[in-house]
Amino acid sequence: MLTRILVAIVTVVAIVKAFAPNLEDQGALGIILVLAGLVYGATAVNAEDATDYLVVAVAASVAAGADVLGAIPGIGGYLDAIIDQISMALTASVATVLAVRTINRIKG
Repeated sequence: MLTRILVAIVTVVAIVKAFAPNLEDQGALGIILVLAGLVYGATAVNAEDATDYLVVAVAASVAAGADVLGAIPGIGGYLDAIIDQISMALTASVATVLAVRTINRIKG
């Protein structure tokens, strides 16, 4: 249930940030994305078997950096902005996976 809520939050915030780039609370929305990503990484991703998830996170970050969807006339810029924001949350969750794996290695 929590994971569905986090995915919904990330999706809504990413869409808001994409369609309202001049919104004054952009910093707060970015913090929401990062916090949702951190919590998602801790609750929904098995840190010891996260290869598939990490590949998706890296691919989304690369796609966001390459602006691949920007070539679609009309809506491409918005789609690319949404992917940019979602990749922010995914990257934050990768940091959580790294932290959990490190803690597990230290514990033994």
